[in-house]
Amino acid sequence: MTKTGTDMTRRGVLGALGFGVLVSGCASSAPSAYYGIRAADGSGLAGRASRVQVLVAAPRALKALDTSYIAVVDKGPIYSYFPDSAWADTLPNVVQQKLVETLQNTGRLRGVGVPGDGLLIDYQLQTEIRAFELRVDGTDRGLVEISARVVNDRNGRTVATKVFRAETPSGSTSVDKAVEAMNASADRVFAEMAAWTLRNV
Repeated sequence: MTKTGTDMTRRGVLGALGFGVLVSGCASSAPSAYYGIRAADGSGLAGRASRVQVLVAAPRALKALDTSYIAVVDKGPIYSYFPDSAWADTLPNVVQQKLVETLQNTGRLRGVGVPGDGLLIDYQLQTEIRAFELRVDGTDRGLVEISARVVNDRNGRTVATKVFRAETPSGSTSVDKAVEAMNASADRVFAEMAAWTLRNV
């Protein structure tokens, strides 16, 4: 994966790519670096294996996060984005795939997939991305917050709901350090969500 070495001041990060520019689709050039998000290991989670099959629905997100650009958020909240850098796909698509991989990594479910995979679904994991960003409103940190709901697909009833949140200091406003901190927070959120899902299916 190609990375940039840009280390920007807070003002520089926030001013580099305005929110209005992004949502209007006027970005002038393709990113020079694409970043991924890691799935959590999940293999060490305790509990019995289940024969159920789980569908991971596409996460919902506000338009400010429903993008491939990597968000930097100051008080307000005010959304800006790292220039010349992006996630490997839109953030909801990447999070959905990494949740699938995390649940698969547990080895405790009969099947895990996304819509169109042809599963005989027993449960759905429905999520909303509330935060997935470098926060610069105090201590610079990678913040990930995702609300989740387990739904019985046979009767449509909600089995459980929970909000998962993790913060990791970045120590810098460089895109490399920001993504590293977000990955550390995401790893904790994905692992906790997988353990919680297994307890509720």
